[in-house]
Amino acid sequence: MNNPNDWNQNIINEFRANAGKVGGPFEGKTLLLLHTIGAKSGQERINPVACIKDGDHFVIIASKGGAPTNPDWYYNILAKPDVTVEFGTDIFKAHAEVASEPERSRLYAKMVEHMPGFADYQKKTTRVIPVIVLSRR
Repeated sequence: MNNPNDWNQNIINEFRANAGKVGGPFEGKTLLLLHTIGAKSGQERINPVACIKDGDHFVIIASKGGAPTNPDWYYNILAKPDVTVEFGTDIFKAHAEVASEPERSRLYAKMVEHMPGFADYQKKTTRVIPVIVLSRR
């Protein structure tokens, strides 16, 4: 299973079959399914994304595992910030906004508290990893 689309689809299937819970490397982690519209294709894209809550908002990080480039879904959000979110068995519309400093750093640190691997992602890259706040509509 070297195809990232197959990898994501298996996580999506497991997420939906288990009310938002998945195993393997994501066991015990909080995930959501982010539905975006492709910036270039115009087609719906669904990506499993680690998240945390900050008040009434969900926070996601465009880390791409510390890669030198942002994930494709980040560019989809920039082009069309109105998204759909699946969290557990709840499905809702949300508006995505890229956090500015100092909020970006505060939220990134909060993510690291919950999922320490995100500290490693920042060390792997020279880019400033975007933090996105999802507000329920």
